Amino acid sequence: MIRNYFIVGWRNILKRPFFALLNIISICTGILFSLLIGIYILGELQVNRQLRQAKNQYFLTSEWRDPNMGIPLTTLGPLAKRLKEEYPTLVANYFRGDYITSIVSKGDKHFCESMDIGDSTLLTMYGFKLLHGDATTALKEPFSVVIKKEIAFKYFGRTDVVGETIQIQNFSNTNHDFRITGVLDDIPENSITDLNNDNHHQLFIPASSSSFFPRADREDWTISSFPSYIELQDGVTAKELELPLKRLIAQNAPDGIKENLTVKPIALIEYYLTKDNSLVTRMLYALSFVGVFILLMAIVNFINISISSSSTRIKEIGIRKVLGGLRNQIIIQFLAESVILVSVATVFALLLYPLAQPVFGNLIGKQIPGLTAFPLFFIAFPSILILLVGVAAGFYPALRLSALKTSDSIKGKFQTVKENTGLRKVLAGFQFCLAGIVMIAAFIVTEQISYFFGQSLGYTKDYIVSSQVPRDWSPLGVQKMETVRNEFAAMPEVINVTLSYEIPDGMNGGQGLIYRAEQDSTQAIAAQFMNSDEHFLATYGIPVKAGSFLTAATATDLTKVVINEAAAKAMGWANARDAIGQQVKFSGFAPICTVTGVTGDYHFNSMQHKIPPMVFSHVKVANTYRYLSFKLKPGNTISAISAIEKKWATLLPGSSFEYRFMDDTLKRVYKTEIQLQKASYASVVLSLVIVFLGVIGIVSLSIQKRTKEIGIRKVLGASTSSIMMLFIKDFLGVLIISWIIACPVAWVIMNNWLSNYVYKITLTALPFMVVVVILTLLTVLLIILQTNKAAHADPVKSLKVE
Repeated sequence: MIRNYFIVGWRNILKRPFFALLNIISICTGILFSLLIGIYILGELQVNRQLRQAKNQYFLTSEWRDPNMGIPLTTLGPLAKRLKEEYPTLVANYFRGDYITSIVSKGDKHFCESMDIGDSTLLTMYGFKLLHGDATTALKEPFSVVIKKEIAFKYFGRTDVVGETIQIQNFSNTNHDFRITGVLDDIPENSITDLNNDNHHQLFIPASSSSFFPRADREDWTISSFPSYIELQDGVTAKELELPLKRLIAQNAPDGIKENLTVKPIALIEYYLTKDNSLVTRMLYALSFVGVFILLMAIVNFINISISSSSTRIKEIGIRKVLGGLRNQIIIQFLAESVILVSVATVFALLLYPLAQPVFGNLIGKQIPGLTAFPLFFIAFPSILILLVGVAAGFYPALRLSALKTSDSIKGKFQTVKENTGLRKVLAGFQFCLAGIVMIAAFIVTEQISYFFGQSLGYTKDYIVSSQVPRDWSPLGVQKMETVRNEFAAMPEVINVTLSYEIPDGMNGGQGLIYRAEQDSTQAIAAQFMNSDEHFLATYGIPVKAGSFLTAATATDLTKVVINEAAAKAMGWANARDAIGQQVKFSGFAPICTVTGVTGDYHFNSMQHKIPPMVFSHVKVANTYRYLSFKLKPGNTISAISAIEKKWATLLPGSSFEYRFMDDTLKRVYKTEIQLQKASYASVVLSLVIVFLGVIGIVSLSIQKRTKEIGIRKVLGASTSSIMMLFIKDFLGVLIISWIIACPVAWVIMNNWLSNYVYKITLTALPFMVVVVILTLLTVLLIILQTNKAAHADPVKSLKVE
């Protein structure tokens, strides 16, 4: 019996191939997009969950009284170790990292690589597997190094390289051989080797080698620059660490730290989702809603076309009843047809997944796993979806039509053509509403991202290229780099060049406390320290608001200081001119300083954060630097880069010119937002496809039902445009109601999203008006194209239609 239902159902589908194809395309699109988003979300939720003892792994985050006093990613160097030593019943293990970039060389290969100088517990604590080497001893000896297999291929062309050596440069421009003791296998994304967008480590060096670089003492309680991790004993909770953490800080840290710092352990399985003001979580919620919306639109489309076409089968139902068919048999028949259509759509979605997978991955900037990455329980998802959608699409027409009297069914009576248009219009309105919300959201996200990259940055990003340089952090090393800088600046392709420790990428060198000389240190404000040369403002186009910027003549004069407008306002000066000549002091620094210049504010970090107070010092003060930034002349950028690369090989042999345009740097800062923007574009395209497939199906069916009516109207003198308006009017009311609902809902959603940014666009009526006009015009145009043939048909033939 069940077999017969499906055979008959399949024959009925083949009788109406056009509408079956519309339904299959619609459902296939919705299911495919939902699968892509679902597996992406699943992958994001798995970050840090595949670590050894994942539920016990914690990251120590710092909360400062003033956020400008320090960063949340690092904490006091000795803290994690002392927790393990003094509270072994609570803490099972610890790991502390120290992130650097430096030149790695092998033969004629020289590249700047990201590396982590950390405790020897790295491999065993997290269960990272080695392709080659012994995890228990790989990080024990000084001048040993564990590398990822990508680095092995990059420098050796193979992975079995244990025992080989590579040279790593320190910050005094000295190279030393490091023996490879381990090669890491592929490891899943995690917050230890990949803490954030700027820290993707490829090499891992034991802490016993830190003196070579040299690095800060990780046993010094005055230094809070070490990312620190702990593993709790089974059954121990983070709350049990509150008192030990407070006690250790109170007993060992200096007053300036213990009064302003609170250290909180956060579970690694939560950290990835909650970092950066829960940016990843908000991204996942947004994608989840979009995926659900697209799938709902596809389901609604399916239901709408099923309802619209159901009345064409009234006589079939009557004959079935005359021949003894029961109502429940007729209901099952309709449901069987719906299930067949959804099954076919699901199969196509699964077949298309491998093709769509890399496209979607490129779209959001992250590799999407294959279908095999789904957990076993996901196998049931397609079956459940087939049943749910199939029943939803077939239930209404099955229930309604099976209830008709046999005599009416045989005669083909179904009251009026418009008897079932109410539900159709509600469902169509629902689709337009969802499509409108998605389009408005995409418009506003695009506006905000344009704002990120626009003139509101406070500096000029166009034609600026930056590259890390070899380091020799000594007076002689700075002098050499200034000579190199001047050589580059003399090139005809270059406008300006600057040597600095920071570029506007959110990774600053340090923080300090500054206050007016007539006040005491309790009124100090936290400021970001920026190290650069005298050409920094000119290269980046940052204005001087008052006084003058750093100069070569006063580079090492520690009594002269340059601040930004935010610092001037934070210290109580109404405008930049009032700050010039004023005296200030720094906590822990005895001499009184004089403000000689005030720069304009610029966005060093993401616009989620307020522009902090900044203090500028010359690179000669601390003799530290990392970057050369080039302001190129507009024109042939490719030839300019090529010329710099050749000059680089001459001036800085043994290093490579690994450059990045400022636009690309900003894309790293706003990586998640750009992912959301691209995903929203895909959502707009898919939602429009599904909506317009629905419009095509409904209008086509409506034309079929009203063919004779169109013929009569033409005989009575109706114009082509008036016939077209018959169908347009059916949708205009639906569109108006949809916009009345969609616009306020979209405003609430996007206003809430924008509230996460300190600097943001102002919501205006423009995106709402543009979307309303575009979607309305496209719908009207589609209806006109659909009805044009019917409106021009011969009325004689139309009147003959039964």
